[in-house]
Amino acid sequence: MAIQPPSSDLVDRVVYASRILYDQNIVDGLGHVSVRHDSEPGAFLLSCNRAPGMVRRQDITVYDYDGTTLSEQKERPYLERFIHGEIYRARPDVMAVVHSHSQSVIPFAITKNALKPVFHMSGFLSEGSAHFEIREAGGNTDMLISSSYLGAALAKSLGNHSCVLMRGHGSTVVGTSLEQAVYRAIYAEVNAKLQLAASSLGEITFLNKEEAQLSSDMNDGQIPRSWNLWVKRLGEIDLDK
Repeated sequence: MAIQPPSSDLVDRVVYASRILYDQNIVDGLGHVSVRHDSEPGAFLLSCNRAPGMVRRQDITVYDYDGTTLSEQKERPYLERFIHGEIYRARPDVMAVVHSHSQSVIPFAITKNALKPVFHMSGFLSEGSAHFEIREAGGNTDMLISSSYLGAALAKSLGNHSCVLMRGHGSTVVGTSLEQAVYRAIYAEVNAKLQLAASSLGEITFLNKEEAQLSSDMNDGQIPRSWNLWVKRLGEIDLDK
């Protein structure tokens, strides 16, 4: 089936997003970021199976929501591409998805403690993150979301939240733009560090729902400033290498 190619700008932004997440220590050799196709309904862009910090233009692949490769990509796909496809299927408002194993978030995932916004930069967490228990969907597994069935279960747990914690695994965040999803992945990790540190000092006063929403709306207007800084930190890079 012939498909419309994505815009070159969108491809470049996925490459930058992958490298920014690596530079910011949100992903290492594992983890991935995707974005909806800008002209092809029912499709999204995601790298082939490559470490995020090494993603190149030619690695960006088009998939449908079932995780089937639609472009002429001969490299192996990520095992967990179903995270992305099933979230896009369930959430028409979501334009980008980041899956990572950032270390400060994992303690919350394994204790069923929600991430809650401790400062204005993480207002997107609203009243708290969602939680996904893979045993409830698939019994004992290797913890990976390696099928559409498990991807759909994860998307159901995510619900209308912006972040879902995955017990024994990591987290997945979503956004209405690629830049917003990257911002949220970075600040989910920052919030986790701060929340862990504050928990040893006493009771935490979290942002309430209205404060969180007002902060999130304000920060959305400032994301380009952070994105431009993150891109500049990467220096002069060749997106084909």
